[in-house]
Amino acid sequence: MKAINPATEELISEFPDHDAAEVERRLQQARATFPSWRDFAFAERAGLLKQAAALLRENRDRFARLMTAEMGKPLTGSESEVDKCAWVCDYYADHAAGFLADQPVVTDATESFIRYEPLGPVLAVMPWNFPFWQVFRFLAPGLMAGNVGLLKHASNVPGTALAIEALFHEAGFPEGVMTTLLVPSSRTAEIVRHPAVCAVTLTGSDKAGREVAAEAGRCLKKTVLELGGSDPFIVLADADPPEAARQAAKARTINSGQSCIAAKRFIVEEAIADRFEEEFVRRMEELKVGDPLDRATEVGPMAREDLLGDLDDQVRRTVEAGARLRTGGQRLPGKGWYYAPTVLSGVEPGMAAFDEETFGPVAAVVRARDAAQAIELANRSVFGLGASLWTGDPARGRDLAADIEAGSVFINGAVKSDPRLPFGGIKTSGYGRELSEVGIREFVNIKTVWIR
Repeated sequence: MKAINPATEELISEFPDHDAAEVERRLQQARATFPSWRDFAFAERAGLLKQAAALLRENRDRFARLMTAEMGKPLTGSESEVDKCAWVCDYYADHAAGFLADQPVVTDATESFIRYEPLGPVLAVMPWNFPFWQVFRFLAPGLMAGNVGLLKHASNVPGTALAIEALFHEAGFPEGVMTTLLVPSSRTAEIVRHPAVCAVTLTGSDKAGREVAAEAGRCLKKTVLELGGSDPFIVLADADPPEAARQAAKARTINSGQSCIAAKRFIVEEAIADRFEEEFVRRMEELKVGDPLDRATEVGPMAREDLLGDLDDQVRRTVEAGARLRTGGQRLPGKGWYYAPTVLSGVEPGMAAFDEETFGPVAAVVRARDAAQAIELANRSVFGLGASLWTGDPARGRDLAADIEAGSVFINGAVKSDPRLPFGGIKTSGYGRELSEVGIREFVNIKTVWIR
């Protein structure tokens, strides 16, 4: 596995894959560790997770620079990501016992209640775009529930995968509670099938989700899938166009546009579309693109050269289909996999930038006659991860949220994940939920106990 700096195109490090014997050893160790870890009291697990949070904060700069080097995230974003990982550790350390406490239910029994018990080793197939957060988003609730974690991370962030494993070892977790498997995607199916693996969670593309879900389904293993998105950013006529445009530029270019919940389709009521579009183009053109280690940088490089090529192809096909290129639309010259912040206007259903997920700093502006058509256009997608709606009337926004087909709807705010709220999508964006009380209960045996 090779880590290549997207800003310089230089090799950072190279790690040998774990061979079949090493993978088997690690899987068996996880299986052997589970029974004793399951018997740890919540307070004991919480103490260890609090220690992991402390180590994240102590090593914030080192972990942030590792992320930035391996996948190109602007340094300020990497630092915020480490902070968020520490937060989710503290959150579940503080709340898991309450979330998983026995739940009494009045029935015809003398006593009846619901218990929440761990399943065993859970395989986490994780992506490169938030290489710490998406791992901790699974591990914090999963380990507090009494499961053990097996991490198959993206092949372009091997240093991050090993750093996470080392952090849990340093925090004092028993060997086998959190295990990294350095294997390519081609070997994921065999690990899913392995008897030691009880369940699987995947964050990634819809293609990867289908493959993992199919393999897990053949083995009757539980899965949670958090997949792609083409999130609508709906701007109603009573919104403030300059403010909506300012927020739109930020929402589109979070993590250099490489985020499943980044706003991608900007659906604007015709009455204010001209004003919004002009301001939006200006805001996108003002973004500072450059060295991700420079704290002034707002947009860094794409994580891999093939992703840059795919994005450019989507822009080209959209323009050929009749959209107008307002700004950007090209790879930037020089070293590094940089793509200019891009705005396409006149985008309609049937065009690549409307129908497909664009994973990079490319925004598609779509015009709607009125709010009803804006909602209809927002829902005309195979994806259903998140959506945001901007209006001067929050009460109206609350009512319209019921009509939007998405796992999350944010009114006058950009979509984000929060440990306190469930996170996940519908349709091609996947199923199941992470985070909150709901997420920790995805990978447990919800057991009924009835006593006379």
